[in-house]
Amino acid sequence: MVVKMPAYNPMQTVLVTCRGNVKNKFRRGDSLKDNVITLDWHMPVSFEPFLYSICVGKTRFSCGVIQNSKVFVVNFVPYNLKEKVLFCGRNTGENMDKIKESGLTKEESEKVDCFRVKEAVAWLECEVINEIDAGDHIIFIGKVISSHEKDNAPRLFHVEGDEFTTTK
Repeated sequence: MVVKMPAYNPMQTVLVTCRGNVKNKFRRGDSLKDNVITLDWHMPVSFEPFLYSICVGKTRFSCGVIQNSKVFVVNFVPYNLKEKVLFCGRNTGENMDKIKESGLTKEESEKVDCFRVKEAVAWLECEVINEIDAGDHIIFIGKVISSHEKDNAPRLFHVEGDEFTTTK
């Protein structure tokens, strides 16, 4: 069921990156997998310590990766990445490298074992300190280990469907 909620839209869209060991369908054992997920549901939840939360659907591939690795990076993206963000939101990373296929670039994070999106204008490197079951989603609360802002470019905000807007 799709629920339209114009009262709280638009919401800033982010790319959350994650890395973890996952079961490989094609061979025995686990393999290390990098993935990215498009999210609108995220927010700061504490100043001291600095905590940031993301809300991920339980059926999403990234949910299991984050539960396994206990880290994630919130990448704040500029408006001009709209098409790449849509691609990452419409495809699963279970069977493909979404970063490569979308044309985005990986950069290693400084403090957590995860990558970030080079094209992002800012990012938060987080370690999961709590998971909250929220119906069909899991709320991951992450302690922000490192944060950076490199550009004040117009950010991407999701209105609904394929409709986006920006701040400038």
